Amino acid sequence: RGVGPIWLDDVTCTGQESDFFQCPARSWGEHNCHHGEDAGVVCAGNSSSGALRLVAGPHLCAGRVEVLHEGQWGTVCDDGWDMADAQVVCRQVGCGPAVAALGHAPFGQGSGPIWLDDLTCAGSERHLAQCSAPGWGHNNCQHGEDAGVVCTGGARSATTPGTCGQLRCS
Repeated sequence: RGVGPIWLDDVTCTGQESDFFQCPARSWGEHNCHHGEDAGVVCAGNSSSGALRLVAGPHLCAGRVEVLHEGQWGTVCDDGWDMADAQVVCRQVGCGPAVAALGHAPFGQGSGPIWLDDLTCAGSERHLAQCSAPGWGHNNCQHGEDAGVVCTGGARSATTPGTCGQLRCS
């Protein structure tokens, strides 16, 4: 179950849309549901590709960086975490350019594995998994060092849908 606002309800995609926000739905923020009805998806493909989500932030385009590997969500350590790394994350989740690359678990400590540490991105990669790192699960971190980002997409009005957030599996 999620927490916070429920943004979309009665979404009726045909499957032919190139973007989730092209699907017909109620007006942004209008709903008649509760978090027991939260929707989810499971995407086919290689879970080692590093599906990504932002968790516990004030909006969809800010939060603790979590990556999916071997079917389990885990965090990214802030060792070496910088704006180039944050740019890749913001691009991958469709939230525009990065505003901040934050360390020391600014959105709370995650749980589970710490999948990536000492990450080195050039900033032009399409996916975080394309950046250099010692390897999945190799780290010398605690969850107090979980990385976070703030992306420009969070400046969007709650009444104006955008392409930001956890809606993409790429």
